[in-house]
Amino acid sequence: MLLNSVDFSGKPFHFIGIGGIGMSALAYILAKRKLPVSGSDIRSSHITQRLQALGVNIFDKQEATNLTFFQPRNTSDCQELLTPKTRANSTFVLLTEPYNPVDSLITNTPALPQVICSTAINTSNLEYRAALDLGCPIFHRSDLLAALIQDYQSIAVAGTHGKTTTSSMVGYMLLQAKLDPTIVVGGEVNAWEGNARLGQSRYLVAEADESDGSLVKLSAAIGVVTNIELDHPDHYGTLEEVVQTFQIFADRCQTLIGCIDCETVRDRLQPSISYSLRPDANADYTVTDVEYSADGTIARVWERGEVLGVLNLRLLGQHNLSNALAAVAVGRLLGLDFTTIAASIASFAGARRRFELRGETNGILFIDDYAHHPSEIRATLAAARLQAKDLRIVAVFQPHRYSRTLAFLPEFAQSFTHADIAVVSEIYSAGEPNLGQISGEKLAQMIAEYHPQVTFKPTLTAICEYLTQTLRPGDLALFLGAGNLNQVIPEVMNSIRQSRGVEEK
Repeated sequence: MLLNSVDFSGKPFHFIGIGGIGMSALAYILAKRKLPVSGSDIRSSHITQRLQALGVNIFDKQEATNLTFFQPRNTSDCQELLTPKTRANSTFVLLTEPYNPVDSLITNTPALPQVICSTAINTSNLEYRAALDLGCPIFHRSDLLAALIQDYQSIAVAGTHGKTTTSSMVGYMLLQAKLDPTIVVGGEVNAWEGNARLGQSRYLVAEADESDGSLVKLSAAIGVVTNIELDHPDHYGTLEEVVQTFQIFADRCQTLIGCIDCETVRDRLQPSISYSLRPDANADYTVTDVEYSADGTIARVWERGEVLGVLNLRLLGQHNLSNALAAVAVGRLLGLDFTTIAASIASFAGARRRFELRGETNGILFIDDYAHHPSEIRATLAAARLQAKDLRIVAVFQPHRYSRTLAFLPEFAQSFTHADIAVVSEIYSAGEPNLGQISGEKLAQMIAEYHPQVTFKPTLTAICEYLTQTLRPGDLALFLGAGNLNQVIPEVMNSIRQSRGVEEK
């Protein structure tokens, strides 16, 4: 049973699956606020190492005994703590070191951790079951985010696509404007060296995720909705269910900023402040004289019929100009002058895994992008075409989830128009069972009905071998997907260097 009242007064927190991009951001904020934090994750990463550097204790196995880190020191057998019958007679102490059953220190300080989990945690998880047995307060990740949002004058950025870039851009804008914001986003940004930042002001910028329906819990001073589509058929049966989730979020925000280029946002949410790339849309914020190039985008920005000035954006493509216009709307609502807004957006380099340049080898550019929905793939490939111009684009796609691949099979099949070569891997399950209804090979066959050059390479090893043989100087290799495809990029680059005797840039 999930509770609704998070305690920030000093009670410890324990995260089950602390290394996730959303979970780790929240753990970072709590640790920076000097609250006791522990967590578990089966895989070490630079994200978990960053948390450890803050003093967060991280276990490499998800076991029931992990919960004893903050538990009593007056028992000789920590396993006894995991049964309900011993709970009532235990005394507790808040520890700064792992529990040592030999230690005889006895205090009366309660230290049952508040347990944080995400939708990815199964109810059969041993830590989760132990937390239930012990009577730990258990919260979903979104409950903690909702509590943090209530603690601040918050800006929550939601939307099916673009929310990581937009929330990161808004956070960066407030940072450059000396407003010292707290930031919690679903991607890593070099400006604050990670996916979270603790500021000292009243402002918090948060990415608000709709994937599991928990968006309905959030109540922000300013809400932003970039667009609405069906993206998570594992949770939503229809687009209408997605719309209802966003409507509840919109109603809970004091002011809603929305992109009316998305008809669903325009008609179903009717935002109080609107933005659009179409000057004839009668939006509060729009653009004219737009110039898209390989170096970025230039546009003249208008506010309710008056020219604000010219915006220079390093990020490529229409979708990122739309994201920037959302940031302009937020900045103006907060009272920032356009000069400050434009200067911050002009220097914003983007979030990692959002058209991120990973390197260049033998004249081949390697780009990593999180795109995993047909709309995102089309937008990302259109941006890649701006940069590549007449050069070859080799799009390497790892489908994410069987349910998504099956639900959007026709749309995926027609999403690779801007690619010269499309390479498709086997589907990354993200924990879903394979019901035998769809496969990466089937998707590749569907794409081939619309694209002249498609190949299926099921494994990362096979992809590496194929790209080593296929890529040539002048190519742009674009890796697309929300799974683990990007792990192969260094291997491909190294393989090309070794096979061709070239040096990395």
